[in-house]
Parts: sequence; C-alpha cells; structure tokens
Amino acid sequence: MYPPRTYQPRRPKLRENVNEAIRVREVRAVFPDGSVEIMPTPAAVRRAQDMGLDLILIAPTAEPPVAKAMDFGQWQYEQKKKQHEAKKKQHVIQVKELKFRPNTDDHDYEFKKNHAIRFLQEGNRVKAVVQFRGREIAHTDLGKNLLLRFAEDLAGVGAIEGQPRLEGRNAHVIISPVKAGSPSKQKAEKPKAQVPPEPAAVQG
Repeated sequence: MYPPRTYQPRRPKLRENVNEAIRVREVRAVFPDGSVEIMPTPAAVRRAQDMGLDLILIAPTAEPPVAKAMDFGQWQYEQKKKQHEAKKKQHVIQVKELKFRPNTDDHDYEFKKNHAIRFLQEGNRVKAVVQFRGREIAHTDLGKNLLLRFAEDLAGVGAIEGQPRLEGRNAHVIISPVKAGSPSKQKAEKPKAQVPPEPAAVQG
C-alpha cells in the first residue's frame, strides 16, 4: 500500500495582472456602467467578480494604476487582434539583389531595371551587383559606369547610397527608395538664374 501524499496539490497559475495576481495596493477601477473609482485592489476584484467579470490591469504605470472590469477572454481576443493589425501595417524592408555582367545587353538591362523599380516602389532597397569573370576584372570601370547609369535611370524612385564599391570580383551599389514627393539625392537642385543689376542712371 502506497503512503498517503503529504504535499499540497498544485494551484492553478494566476494570470499576470489579472484579479488576485494584481499586486498594487489600490487601483483606479473602471466598470462597464462607466463608473470610475479609486479603491483597494481586493475590493475592486470582488466587485468585478460579482459582475461575472475579471479585473485586468491595463495601465500599470499610471498613478494610481488603472484596472478595468471585463471578460478576460474578450480582452485577450482584442489584444491579439490589435497585434495582428499592427503586424499587417508593419513593412519589413528587404534588400533585393540584381546581378549584372559588364557587357549586359539592353534587353536584360531593361528587364532588371523594371524589377528594381517595382522593388523600390514596394519600399525595399536594391543592391545592384556587377560580376567580373576572368580578364573582365581588368575593366572594372565598365562595371562602375553601368552601376552609375543604373542608379541614374532609377532617380525618380530611388536614391544611390554612396559610390559603387569594388569587393573582390564584384562591384556593387545600394539604392534606397525615395518617398513620393521628395527629391532624389541623384539630382542636385539647379541654381536660380541671377538677374544682372540694372545699370545706374548716368546723371548729366
């Protein structure tokens, strides 16, 4: 025969900042009928539970902390919904890489330029890379000129970050999206034409 258990059964884990888990002495309690009252936390918990609701701490840093009487399951659902909506609105900026050769033909160039325009309009950055093979490394100026031309063709939607850089057998440049209505870094402002001063009248 097994000896009787001497340990206490486990209590259900209290949810943080809900009901008895609220550790502050008093709260500004908000109830469904619109009443707001500063009262001891245990009293606020009892009043919420008498309504068949939970007391949830919604503003722990306020003075005094604010707690609201509501259904905990409904509150969880609303919080998850808010997080989901915020995540949908959040855009993660990616770096889209496009590869060229020093002698890239016009058709391939236009194809990749159109891809770059779409990437930039979506709010992503574009990394244009020219790859040199074999003896092509002796003509890196061709690759750099290609990158500068590419950046210039994207001036309406993208702004170049620095000058083309050579790393090993690759030359690359980063192009960032330009917000609608803002001027590209590619284009310098044209100086205003200066009107020559009128000649002074000669007094006779």
